[in-house]
Amino acid sequence: MVAMTPDARSRYLRTRAVTGPWELTGCGESGFAGAVVIPSLAESKRLPATIRTLAANPPGLLARFLIVVVVNHRTDAPDGDKSDNASTLGLLPGLSRQYPSLRLSWVDAASVGRELPVKGGGVGLARKIGLDLALPRLTGDGDPLLVCLDADTLVEPSYLQAIVHHFSATKKGGAIIPFRHQPGETAAEQAAIDHYELFLRSYVLGLEVAGSPYAFHTVGSAMACTATAYARMGGMNRRSAAEDFYFLQQLYRTAGIGQVRGTTVHPAARPSHRVPFGTGRAVGRALAGDSPAIGFYHPECFVLLRKWLQLVGNNPEDRGDRLLTAAGDVSSHLAEYLESEDFGPAWAGLQRNNRSAHGLLPSFHCWFDGLRTMKLIHHLAAGPLPRCAPENALPPLLKRAGLEPVMGVGNQLELLRNIQGND
Repeated sequence: MVAMTPDARSRYLRTRAVTGPWELTGCGESGFAGAVVIPSLAESKRLPATIRTLAANPPGLLARFLIVVVVNHRTDAPDGDKSDNASTLGLLPGLSRQYPSLRLSWVDAASVGRELPVKGGGVGLARKIGLDLALPRLTGDGDPLLVCLDADTLVEPSYLQAIVHHFSATKKGGAIIPFRHQPGETAAEQAAIDHYELFLRSYVLGLEVAGSPYAFHTVGSAMACTATAYARMGGMNRRSAAEDFYFLQQLYRTAGIGQVRGTTVHPAARPSHRVPFGTGRAVGRALAGDSPAIGFYHPECFVLLRKWLQLVGNNPEDRGDRLLTAAGDVSSHLAEYLESEDFGPAWAGLQRNNRSAHGLLPSFHCWFDGLRTMKLIHHLAAGPLPRCAPENALPPLLKRAGLEPVMGVGNQLELLRNIQGND
């Protein structure tokens, strides 16, 4: 792991770090090897369990990590959320005393005058506040770690050890951590979360089959990076939703993404309407009887994606118009999408700035990033390859991945968990 450069950290804190009325309360120590940042919105009932599971990690490692809880809501939040956050702020001093092995600190982003703004306020800003405030508390030796968790997510006793071990053995600045949702409280909730987790995993498997470099999960409670990578990429974004997707996409571009082994985080399986998409929204829609809420991508979408990526990779010297013509031969819908994204001018610019394939192809993947990849899949799903049920999507996708095409959501989910980093 590369040592943290003080200039990168100080430059970031001076030019990009969050400004506002927020500050760390609780533990006042500094010189930590890492920080775990936990945004908390109306989580007074679940946060204590998250803290309890963190406290089960080895005391020697806990002494090296600052735990930061960011209690937050926007100024227009419902009264119930505001009341719950007030309860959480009241709980935290007691939790600090209950678990003395934790270096527990918290941020009040919920009291009057400290609430998040309506515009640009949300989980992205909450994460950013915690990460930015933790950064000056980290040691200048080595390259300290920044870890993202959620207030409704449980961790294992191996959590910190696995993360530290991973970064000690890699030059990549970012990492994802294996995840497995907690059991649902009802049979219907269990069925909904199983379908949704299988959907997430099948999408990543499809990207892997296609040869996309963005074949990794983007789960906000299961990601980490070095302080250097965080500073150099410009820090966490302020998005109210999908902040994890955009954060990891930028982290991949600038520092690379690896896979932690040897531990698993366990996000909650429950309905939620706080964000327009994501686990809680999908589970809520499924429980409400919206059967298309968790529609799976047709496996042929990933076949077309693979052909497109191979086309570019095998012909980096071709002009953009020739590549578009060849893409049209593969699929008129593929070519239509590429033209809508102005691929021709973009490719010409990439070729001007990269005289060899060695630099051109990585630059292409920065342009044809995770977002453009997903937009292509959505474009195909809205046209010739509509979404389908898992029993239609998974068997051919598993076969293309060289896996046994097992049947049934439960069996397919366990198979993908096993091959996607869950020990």
